[in-house]
This record gives sequence, structure tokens and C-alpha cells, in this order.
Amino acid sequence: MADAHHEEHEDHGNTVAAWFLTISWIVAWSVAAVGIMIGGDMATWTGIALGASVVLAVIAGVMKKAGLGRKEPRPVPPTREEWEASRASSTEAGAEKKGEPAPAGAK
Repeated sequence: MADAHHEEHEDHGNTVAAWFLTISWIVAWSVAAVGIMIGGDMATWTGIALGASVVLAVIAGVMKKAGLGRKEPRPVPPTREEWEASRASSTEAGAEKKGEPAPAGAK
């Protein structure tokens, strides 16, 4: 059963820009790892992978601006106090619907 927080999201980060960045970084750092394993200089391959990561992040940012990323800003999660208050009110409302008394400790 999904709660209200999860129902607000449509994409959960599953956008073309996000997948592009994730997969391209995995490829870039895997190529660097293979380069190091076959005897390349660690600093050189790390620099190449780091440079590629920056370039790929810029490309993903452009993709996001072009409409291939998240459409709306991320929702702000509730504070602990807000979450506890909503949890307590939903527990009380559920108990009242069933005709049962509110659980001990619920305000």
C-alpha cells in the first residue's frame, strides 16, 4: 500500500536525462578501471574519467533543460513533527471509522 508521499511522484527519477547520466558514468568509470588494470597510469585514467564525468553531467543538464528531465521541482519532505502529526491523525481517523477507541499514546 503506497502512502500519500509516494503518490505525489510520477517519475521517481526515471527520466531520460537521469538514466543517461547514470549509465554514462558507469561506462566512463568502468573504462577508466580497465585502463588502470591493463597497466595505465592511475592518475591519467582517473583524470580522464573525472573530465568525462563533468562533460557528461553538463550534457545531462542540457538534456534536463530541453525537457528530458524532471518537470517539476522535487517536493519538500515533511519535518519530523509534521510527519508525526499526520501519522497520529490518520491513526485516530482510522480507529474512529472502525468504531474503536484511539490507540494508547495517540493524542
